[in-house]
Amino acid sequence: MSTIHIPEILLPADEDMAVWAVNACDQFTSDAEYWKNLEKLVGRKNSTLNLIYPEIYLKNDTALRIEKINKTMRSYLEGGVFKTLPDGFILVERTTKTGTRTGIVLAVDLEDYSFESGARTPIRSTEATILERIPPRVEIRKNAPIELPHVMLLYNDKNNTVLNSVIRGKVLYDFDLNMGGGRVKGTFIGNAAQVEKAFYSLSREQGSLLFAVGDGNHSLATAKTCWENLKKNLPEEEQSNHPARFALCEAVNIYDAALNFQPIHRLIKTDKPKQFAEGLKTEGNKAAYLIIEGKKISVPFDCDVPAGIAKLDNYISRFIKEYGGEVDYIHGENELIELAEMQGAGVILPAIDKSDFFRLIETGGNLPKKTFSMGEGNEKRYYIEAKRIK
Repeated sequence: MSTIHIPEILLPADEDMAVWAVNACDQFTSDAEYWKNLEKLVGRKNSTLNLIYPEIYLKNDTALRIEKINKTMRSYLEGGVFKTLPDGFILVERTTKTGTRTGIVLAVDLEDYSFESGARTPIRSTEATILERIPPRVEIRKNAPIELPHVMLLYNDKNNTVLNSVIRGKVLYDFDLNMGGGRVKGTFIGNAAQVEKAFYSLSREQGSLLFAVGDGNHSLATAKTCWENLKKNLPEEEQSNHPARFALCEAVNIYDAALNFQPIHRLIKTDKPKQFAEGLKTEGNKAAYLIIEGKKISVPFDCDVPAGIAKLDNYISRFIKEYGGEVDYIHGENELIELAEMQGAGVILPAIDKSDFFRLIETGGNLPKKTFSMGEGNEKRYYIEAKRIK
């Protein structure tokens, strides 16, 4: 197999790491205050905040912001902000309220990934991809010289064989993350080839599926789309080792004790919350909660959580078509309650059981969009590492 690629990873050479690392761009998409406070914290310092496009601003001066991001990327590369590590992986230990989650930063071959439902590739999406969300992200990535990953891949390793194969090298970073993100430690892995073989042994045991996308589905789908567009104009000999063919990700064992599956709740931005509540029809032996006018009301929900989410999303789509408004996807229950009181209505959803996860992907293909999240918003992967894609 060649699904895994051992990359040259870029890290900041000498920066304030507590300012350098920021949360994933697709978090807090209805919380402008979060991003304003982060901007104040960063100030004029070098930071990954200057290299990403927070999705809360996707409709604001898009072309100018993308141009500025790409210019800053080139400036950081040319100005010595980055250092290049030897080819290898990084062991990442992330401590939050759920414990210490351990992942491995590596690169994957986008030729072995598909976001299409029913794909049998070694790397598969887990949720239905919202195709209209890809073009603006392609615009952000297509001229970028580097990528910074918030993609987290899941692998199925009950006996922990991959992490047991790791030989720890030099500690690369160890610091507290800003905005309540906990603490993170990165250690160079000195035996990447051996760890790679341990991953491939899992794939042989489980069939062709090696990785399922846990977080960052649309980011990886964007990387795939950009690669497919680029390779059309590349000679065949350049396609085999072009840096854009390989995407940097963090791989986490689904059995990691600190890996906490959380539901992604629905915020319905509407001036007709009562009509929304009156039309909401759910059934089943699980519980969800309707948030309306400051009240939290229990409603029944399907024991097959993905099926229940699909039904709910269909109703939300019909409601918006008839009454107007829009839907947003919120990771924290408390955040949803606050936003729903100001902006319309909300639905708090139950979580899927992570022990069912790989079975659901193998048997059912993609789950409904935004079915689950790995942890709360501030537990998401922070941008630290980078890789050249040009």
